[in-house]
Amino acid sequence: MVRATRITPHMARITLGGPALAGFVNGGLDQRVKLLLPLPGQTEPLVVPEGEEEFGWYRSWQAMDPAVRPVPRTYTVRARRHDPDEVDIDIAVHGDHGPGSRWAVTAAPGDRVIVYGPAVEEAGGVEFRLPDGADWVLLAGDESTLPAVAAILGELPAGLPVKVFAEVEGPREHAYLPAGRPGTDITWLHRGTPGTPTLPDAVRAAELPGGAPYAWIAGEAAAVRELRRHLVRERGYDRRAVCFMGYWRLGRTEDQRADKPVEADTE
Repeated sequence: MVRATRITPHMARITLGGPALAGFVNGGLDQRVKLLLPLPGQTEPLVVPEGEEEFGWYRSWQAMDPAVRPVPRTYTVRARRHDPDEVDIDIAVHGDHGPGSRWAVTAAPGDRVIVYGPAVEEAGGVEFRLPDGADWVLLAGDESTLPAVAAILGELPAGLPVKVFAEVEGPREHAYLPAGRPGTDITWLHRGTPGTPTLPDAVRAAELPGGAPYAWIAGEAAAVRELRRHLVRERGYDRRAVCFMGYWRLGRTEDQRADKPVEADTE
């Protein structure tokens, strides 16, 4: 790790660097990677054997002693640069509420992590696929999704209308998303503020554009399922035009999802 920067009160940017990133290929948009973080008391995570099959490293990780194996977390690539090779990972932080958040708020230059990401084009890990003929885009999620939302906004065709619904802690988080993109309308939802609707309820009550939509929704799995059902069943959106991912589950950590090494829910 070469830099740690606080972008907003609840968003930290971790910049990774080093020669090992020379072969890293960023697919853009919502490209996800896996970080293996050290346990408390470790100066760096233990190396996980690669294994021969797809996700072989994951099977090897499962076989390790839980007392020493590194902590897996999945994040979106916010930016990738060359000369020098660097990758920005933005992480939503909430104090001491989980290994990823704890690591992000204490990370310092020289700290080491293991990164599993694409080394070739079209290696996977990108879910946003804008179809031909889409008239507008819906992006909805909580703060865990904002790095992907920001990356998507930066790559969409100029002038394509976008409706964003973002659930965050408060108004100081608004600074995270880039401002000034023409055709972008952002609805901010402040969690815990009296009268603030949930993310699904806010979308349900919204007047959305006509024409052919493409929806990308992510965040807490139960909220994502509810929102997807609303879009498909109540609004009549084509299932193929709704991309949805449960980034996290209330009451369940990623390392407990032993049967699911990637983060896209496909029900």
